[in-house]
Amino acid sequence: MKKLLTMFAMLMIGMSTALVQAQTKKTTQVVTTTKAHTKKDGTADKRYKENKASSSTTVVGPTKKDGTADMRYKANKSTVKKVTPKN
Repeated sequence: MKKLLTMFAMLMIGMSTALVQAQTKKTTQVVTTTKAHTKKDGTADKRYKENKASSSTTVVGPTKKDGTADMRYKANKSTVKKVTPKN
């Protein structure tokens, strides 16, 4: 009985590895479209990744890791300061 259970366990392990190898061989093809996403008025729709990258702004001074301007530096601050009146 012990030999029978050992053989059954070895058979199950062998089958599971064969199934895993068969699954990794499958490949999928990605279809890409080059259609530009635009709004009704013809401007680029900023909800899509390709349109966000095309309108990047240049930063004069130091930047953060994500590429935005680091506002701790004087070069990145605008010359016009907004003042809110105190009531």
